[in-house]
Amino acid sequence: MSDLNAFITGLPKAELHVHHVGSASPRIVAELASRHPDSGVPQDPEALREYFTFTDFAHFIEIYLSVVDLLRDAEDVRLLTYEIARDLARQQVRYAELTVTPFSSTTRGIPAEAFLEAVEDARVAAEKELDVVLRWTFDIPGEAGLPAAEETTRIATEMGPDGLISFGLGGPEVGVPRPQFKPYFDRAIAVGLHSVPHAGETTGPETVWDALTSLRAERIGHGTSSVRDPRLLEHLAEHRIPLEVCPTSNVATRAVEDLEAHPIRELVEAGVLVTVNSDDPPMFGTDLNTEYAIAARLLSLDAAGIAALARNAVRASFLDEGGKARLGEEIDAYLTEWGRSH
Repeated sequence: MSDLNAFITGLPKAELHVHHVGSASPRIVAELASRHPDSGVPQDPEALREYFTFTDFAHFIEIYLSVVDLLRDAEDVRLLTYEIARDLARQQVRYAELTVTPFSSTTRGIPAEAFLEAVEDARVAAEKELDVVLRWTFDIPGEAGLPAAEETTRIATEMGPDGLISFGLGGPEVGVPRPQFKPYFDRAIAVGLHSVPHAGETTGPETVWDALTSLRAERIGHGTSSVRDPRLLEHLAEHRIPLEVCPTSNVATRAVEDLEAHPIRELVEAGVLVTVNSDDPPMFGTDLNTEYAIAARLLSLDAAGIAALARNAVRASFLDEGGKARLGEEIDAYLTEWGRSH
């Protein structure tokens, strides 16, 4: 795998399922924790590795929200956002759709205007200085219920910044039925936002069906339980509805027993358009390059197969057609050059 790992390291990529707060590296979390010592979050990057070891999905949410609590003002938000872009650039990510949860910050006292200004300032700077194009998915934290849905929808539809392209739903799936969020997704779709809810990670395929029928999902976050419903697999494949698959995340949250049990191979064999993503990378001790290496092993891919996986993400993205063509050409050129030298 060493040659393939080197190939992956230099491969131009797009990432479609990566969370804003969940991308806070130990270095950044430690810096934020030292600025806010009352938070209870460890200030030592080494101690954070143990802190980011989860017993189940509920524990993950608890730890995740403790990091959200470290974002106390717009300066914290701007710092986090720009540093995420820096980490993406190091991995040759050219384009990323970052899932942002404004409600988590506005409910903690950061004005929506200041929050939006902070992420947009970081976005513009990242594109200019780091050559990373960021776009936003504003998502409803499902565990916070309909008040969170209303506030997220208000911010997205009335104040939506230039980088906003899609609307999502995250947080726990168990006990959080998807159909209740239909009116909010309808409003977001009406102003031109794409629908990209999480579904079918810690619940069954019925949640994916709900996301498709009630929320008009154009892509599904995770969707791994789709393998339990042949009719759903056929629907996803026929309608080219991509899944945003995050292997290490699924193991870390105990949605999947281990990597060998991950259904990515079955999804691909069923003809589903699969993209590979990192979700909450530092919290899960991974990054996008690592996820590509895992997928390459589980799917028995060579360099050409890995490049095809990268093109899947470009195809499934909401990047404009010109941007898709340029990034696709860059991937092809990289593969060709790799073939010449290897």
